[in-house]
Amino acid sequence: MTDYPTGPVAAEITRRLTSALAPSHLAVIDDSAMHRGHAGHDARGESHFTVEIVSAAFEGKNRVARQRAVNAALADLLAERIHALAIKAKAPSED
Repeated sequence: MTDYPTGPVAAEITRRLTSALAPSHLAVIDDSAMHRGHAGHDARGESHFTVEIVSAAFEGKNRVARQRAVNAALADLLAERIHALAIKAKAPSED
């Protein structure tokens, strides 16, 4: 896992993805500062993220299925708190 400074939303993303997908690599990067003044920016911060994840759960799955697995683990956060999520998902054989 990669350590990035995290707030409570990033920490929750990390917890959920670790539980759901048992990644061998996970980086949750808060991109919110790059979106100040843009649509969807939340003054609380932690509204835009990039997730880099490598998981055996992705072996044999296409890009859409991988993104759906990540989105399913974060469903209520995506509906209520996260405005944008970029997903870079790989299987260990692709890393």
